[in-house]
Amino acid sequence: MTRTRSIFRCSECGATAPRWAGRCSTCGQWNTLAEEAELAAAVAYPATTQRAVLLAEVDGDAAAPRPTGVGEFDRVLGGGLVPGSVTLVGGEPGIGKSTLLLQAIIAMAGLGLRCLLVCAEESAQQVKRRAARLGPLPAGVWVVAETSLAGVLAAVDEVAPDVLVVDSIQTVFDPEVDSGPGSVTQVRACALTLVRVSKSQRLATILVGHVTKEGTLAGPRVLEHMVDTVLTFEGERHHALRLLRATKHRFGATGELGLFEMTDGGLRGVPDPSGLFLGDRRHGAAGSAVFPAMEGQRPLLTEIQALVAGSNLAMPRRSASGFDGGRLALLVAVLDERAGVDLSGRDVYVSVVGGVRVYEPGADLATALALASAAVSVALPTDLVACGEIGLAGELRQVSHTPRRLAEAARLGFRRALVPASAEAPNGPLEVVRASTLLEAVGLLQLRRPGNGAAGESGARPPAPAEWPRNRAPVEAGSIAAATTE
Repeated sequence: MTRTRSIFRCSECGATAPRWAGRCSTCGQWNTLAEEAELAAAVAYPATTQRAVLLAEVDGDAAAPRPTGVGEFDRVLGGGLVPGSVTLVGGEPGIGKSTLLLQAIIAMAGLGLRCLLVCAEESAQQVKRRAARLGPLPAGVWVVAETSLAGVLAAVDEVAPDVLVVDSIQTVFDPEVDSGPGSVTQVRACALTLVRVSKSQRLATILVGHVTKEGTLAGPRVLEHMVDTVLTFEGERHHALRLLRATKHRFGATGELGLFEMTDGGLRGVPDPSGLFLGDRRHGAAGSAVFPAMEGQRPLLTEIQALVAGSNLAMPRRSASGFDGGRLALLVAVLDERAGVDLSGRDVYVSVVGGVRVYEPGADLATALALASAAVSVALPTDLVACGEIGLAGELRQVSHTPRRLAEAARLGFRRALVPASAEAPNGPLEVVRASTLLEAVGLLQLRRPGNGAAGESGARPPAPAEWPRNRAPVEAGSIAAATTE
């Protein structure tokens, strides 16, 4: 390979340009063109030695996952790491990626697997000090502080591990590639080599990836196509909760969610996240609603809080934390036009408690009820959960996995559920009340000021059944009602 001339390659889309420009002409991103050397000759790879076989004769058990020993990690991976697979883990700096993977290889070494950690950003002494806080070290964990790709491959040949962790792929470089570490060419070349080694030696490999200031994985997009699994490790820096999600997984579903709590002894799995999120909930407070979310196959009860305050601004604020801002604006409009809850001229704030992000449409009903509750200062019943999608006409639409959501709510002691009229809800410990429209739901909970009618409606409040809600009497608008349990 010889150097011929310099080209400029986009770090976002991989497109090339003959000269530097402030903006990539292909993807439109700014300041993403980086200089690198163009190679005169392509690398020659040996011909494949694999022969075609009948699909019926392929051994499917060879791709069975091996448990890592970290329950929440295995949940997201669908059982564990598959031999020969390559997993990419991304997350913000300091969020706990290195701690999570160190705990995983220590647990796998305890199960009898040979694990090699390539710490390209730290020294072996730093890794040892972190590992000492996590507990006793079993035999079977090797560590090498190496940034050269040749050194990494030499360590793999020497140790012959079952699991390889490279922290991180952006700091590993190939001396034969005429480009700086972290460049598009280096990341692509090093990742491609590690993928080939993993497949040929049936080595489960985990690569740690940097993220950009927008929160996306740094480097070429082709990196995500090379690997088998892409995991994102999320969380607030000043909050103990951490969330592990799979955005790509060739060996299972991508909807599962793993939850961890950062402690002095490392990351601890949270087997009952619903209890954690609702543990500090204040009962009887207006503007609070409980929504049974679904993360993959896992029901998760979250508290949605809303605050409505007077505003002196020409355009009142619409602020959302953990909730889609566009969806919030839609719900405010539907509440005003279809349910008679006037929020114009008032600041609106919505927050999902615990640092969780809820973007599924099933949260519409709980969010709208929290907004209506905050607008009239009337608390919702403390033993109530609500789920359902809201259309522009104010109709309530069913969401998937409603029985599983309600079963989780019943397990945590909730006794009532407000769902769309078409929703599937089995008979059980929960008292299920159905509503066809948002106007009907707001009327059932007596969350409209007297005389406020929705567009196209008579303005009269829908009659509430005698048994609903049982736990409080109607209150006047503007008063604060504490919902008492039976």
